[in-house]
Amino acid sequence: MEALAKPQIICHNQKSLDYAIHDVKWIPCSAKFVSIGGKSNGTGIVEIYSITGEGVQKIDEFCKKDHFKCCTFDASNLRNRHLATGDFAGRLQVWDLEDSLMPVYKSTAHTTVINSIDGIAGQSLNCGAPEIVTGSRDGCVMVWDVRQKDVPVAKFTPLEGQTGRDCWCVAFGNSYNNDERVVVAGYDNGDVKLFDLKTMSVRWSRCLKNGIVSVQFDRKDIPMNKLVVTTLESKIFCFDVRTQHPKKGFAHLVEKAHSSTIWQVKHLPQNREIFMTTGGTGTLCLWKYNYPSKRVENDSDGIPYGIIGELQQLQNSGLSDQPITSFDWCVDKLGLAVCSAYDQTLRVLITTKLNLY
Repeated sequence: MEALAKPQIICHNQKSLDYAIHDVKWIPCSAKFVSIGGKSNGTGIVEIYSITGEGVQKIDEFCKKDHFKCCTFDASNLRNRHLATGDFAGRLQVWDLEDSLMPVYKSTAHTTVINSIDGIAGQSLNCGAPEIVTGSRDGCVMVWDVRQKDVPVAKFTPLEGQTGRDCWCVAFGNSYNNDERVVVAGYDNGDVKLFDLKTMSVRWSRCLKNGIVSVQFDRKDIPMNKLVVTTLESKIFCFDVRTQHPKKGFAHLVEKAHSSTIWQVKHLPQNREIFMTTGGTGTLCLWKYNYPSKRVENDSDGIPYGIIGELQQLQNSGLSDQPITSFDWCVDKLGLAVCSAYDQTLRVLITTKLNLY
């Protein structure tokens, strides 16, 4: 059988900026993306860029008083395409990019920087309310419904004596109807917690010993299938979250990569078995998950437990000598992506041959 041609990760265009870039996201159904961050004087900035025949062109920007840390469009519908942001002051704000004078929604429930944000149901049907989840240095994970007042609809706080714990990342999952939904959160002490929003309880918890930098389900709006977790010290954990054993928990594998912090994991929108990780040495690694021949077996008591598959590295590429801290695939164009690094540079990437996998 002839081997498949390897994908290639190509830097199509790049642009140096004069501020620290903290996050980048594609604007849905467009050839535009946003870059958010902060200037040296403390001012927060949002810039909007367009991909044109002449390269990457800035078409608009606005500034606010505090650095922006993270952002998402995923709780907004395609008509509005509102941008939700978390900033260094602990504010959650939602912006109409065509009228950015005042946010259309805001809250100051967090007491310090919002490290991570995710959204759900803005562009999906029959999978629950449009919501935003935020994770903060104050240790709290909060869920927001932007149709309601500026108070969280759910809040998960550190246990007594754990007030110093820092939540570094959050993500939605299991949102396949109007009732089911979970949030996974990763913390600086290595804890990963799975919160069930239907029962308002911790469904699963595990300590991976290294700080949890990024978490993502392969898809948000399907029954839980796979969860990828990356750590401060170069480890990728891939959990099969379809089957949870009462004692063994979820089947998983561990892979070491990048020889540094793995800052991001992002699954390819067009193929949930493929994902990209970004490293602290300025590298990208492209992975494919291969399922085992049988995903579930029964133990001696007849209780089902999961069987984990294997990770295959499809490609790696060095882009910078600084950490690549944000990355986003384009939903509308296979292989198109944007990323940013601590060298204050935006890079538009094209990954080839993904249709072969």
